[in-house]
Amino acid sequence: MNEADIQGIKTVLQTPKNIVIIPHRNPDGDAIGSTLALWHYLKKGQHNATIIAPNDYPEFLKWMPGENEIVKFDYEKDRAKEILNDANVIFTLDFNDLSRIGDMATTVSDCKATFIMIDHHQQPSDYAKFMYSDTSMSSTCEMVYNFISYLGDEALINAEMATCMYTGIMTDTGSFRFKATTSTTHRIIANLMDKGAENASIHNEIYDTNRLSRLQLLGCALKNLVVLEAYSTVYITISKDELVRYDFKKGDTEGFVNYGLSLKGIKFAAIFIENLQEPYVKMSLRSKGDFSVNEFARAHFNGGGHTNAAGGRSDDSMEKTIEKFIKILPAYKEELS
Repeated sequence: MNEADIQGIKTVLQTPKNIVIIPHRNPDGDAIGSTLALWHYLKKGQHNATIIAPNDYPEFLKWMPGENEIVKFDYEKDRAKEILNDANVIFTLDFNDLSRIGDMATTVSDCKATFIMIDHHQQPSDYAKFMYSDTSMSSTCEMVYNFISYLGDEALINAEMATCMYTGIMTDTGSFRFKATTSTTHRIIANLMDKGAENASIHNEIYDTNRLSRLQLLGCALKNLVVLEAYSTVYITISKDELVRYDFKKGDTEGFVNYGLSLKGIKFAAIFIENLQEPYVKMSLRSKGDFSVNEFARAHFNGGGHTNAAGGRSDDSMEKTIEKFIKILPAYKEELS
């Protein structure tokens, strides 16, 4: 962040405000962790802060301190709209375009509040007055740690904030193994542990609470894995019927795509999942090296994200989506070889 923005935000926050904090639709560990960490921080500053999530999120995130205070727009639209209309300040975290919040976008775009963006994805829109945008960062939680530090309040970080930020950094870095994990990231993690984040307990809450049906769904996904050796690519499919058969719950397919990328010699992995409620196919894309799944998703599947991790969607059937995906790959053969 530049000094002018830091001073501008300090001025905005120097007196108590009505503040709303918004993560993206289908929030993950980094989105929930960053919004909760910022919420705890703003409450310490005597602000009237509320997190409004566009929709629900996985059970494995619902242990986090303060989670029970989150308002879900899908379930409480009237209450959420009233809170948004009364907001003086709106923070948007872990996304950089209002299209990422689904049905909330219309209401949010009409708000007269001061917008502050904190995000690490590529190609941000310019809706916010203050933008802390840095694609080199491991996670939005790492950025929230920096944000609090820039405001001169690092000493205010307590165990609750530390737990939330540790969770988001851990999940968005793939337990600290992705390229964006820097030595600075590890120093921040050490500081968060000193502040009270219990690393073993957090890891257990996120990764060690599987249901039998989720493991069976994983087995189904791996059985459906297809290798395209000519393009160093794999893809996985999961149909509606398979989701129903294995009692799918939100978040159950988190991380499945990484199993494909773990194969030796593979540079590009994709998972295609039919949506249970609406007629579209959701996809997650992962890559190694310089192959940009962000650019691939933006060019072909109405998506985007990071260089090595992105998402997209297709309004075609699963069969036609896979057919399109395979037809596109020859154009990228040189990059993937």
